[in-house]
Amino acid sequence: MMRTRAAVIWEAGKPFDVTELNLDEPASGEVRIRFAAAGMCHSDLHVRTGDSVCRLPMVAGHEGAGIVDAVGEGVTRVRIGDHVVCSFIPVCGTCRYCATGRQNLCDQGAQMQTGLLPAGGFRFHDDAGADLGGFCMLGTFSQHAVVSQWSCVPIDKDIPFDVAALVGCGVPTGWGASVNVAGVRAGDTVVIFGAGGVGMNAVQGARHAGARHIVVVDPVLFKRDSALRFGATHVFADAASAQDAVAAMTRGQLADHAICTVGVLEAEVVSRAAAIIGKGAQVTITSVGRTGDNQIQLAANGAVVGFQRRIQGHVFGMCSPVHDIPRLLRLYREGQLMLDELITRRYRLDEINQGYQDLDDGKLIRGVILHD
Repeated sequence: MMRTRAAVIWEAGKPFDVTELNLDEPASGEVRIRFAAAGMCHSDLHVRTGDSVCRLPMVAGHEGAGIVDAVGEGVTRVRIGDHVVCSFIPVCGTCRYCATGRQNLCDQGAQMQTGLLPAGGFRFHDDAGADLGGFCMLGTFSQHAVVSQWSCVPIDKDIPFDVAALVGCGVPTGWGASVNVAGVRAGDTVVIFGAGGVGMNAVQGARHAGARHIVVVDPVLFKRDSALRFGATHVFADAASAQDAVAAMTRGQLADHAICTVGVLEAEVVSRAAAIIGKGAQVTITSVGRTGDNQIQLAANGAVVGFQRRIQGHVFGMCSPVHDIPRLLRLYREGQLMLDELITRRYRLDEINQGYQDLDDGKLIRGVILHD
């Protein structure tokens, strides 16, 4: 057992608490990672505020990159010294979903909201002996964590850890929302609601796929200006202005795709997204809303059936972590994917509450915690 500093959510509605915990040695099929960097995704804020209901207390953080420094019995995917990105969706390779090419739906992800590891039990403990899970079975806001080998994706050692951490969730979720889920094609018109860390990668994915018009709707000027640098062709502060512009640029046919990547999904966003797309078009829902609320409230005849529109949800941009994380890093290395530019600011672990306040205030595209 060792000691590690970590940011813990003890109770919904309370700030992150940076404290010391006890960490067990890896069990069979598990590895211990010394995290160098962790991405500050909005999903962790959902857990802290209680919008997403999880087993608490919990070590937060689900985007992370670091070095394997211990392995348990039977580990074959990685070795001590490997540089890895942790995927927030583990990939066992043998369940029904992995076996049918849907690794983003792996059955091993069933305990994301508890942190219970596949081998059973928890590896984080407080000084009183209470068990703490790691968010998404990770807990990347800890200096060290013990995780399943199925959550590890080896990467080349020349990739910076702060960049690599982002490819564990936000980058493939946004990029895949455009490329895989929406299926954007050359010449399409795409409207993206929300230009944060996920939305900015939806912009990059749409650009990569050859979209003609990439329209971003976000009330924050900083994010709208940033979206133009990432490939947006038009930006608007509100949906009504975007609606008129999309109608004009498509001669009344409206958009082929609307992608919802706002921080907190609400019914009004889905309604606006459905209204801005044309016949046979799709609303892709990436955002999550508050537990207990209904975010999809549409008139079937007018909004869906009569125009043959589709409403599609997804996990991880329908990407395969083991295949697509290295692929996206190759695109980054070749200059086809902007990752350094996503990082607005880097924080120490002790600054995590300030970092999430900055995120909530619209000051960040993506923040990163540096452990070293």
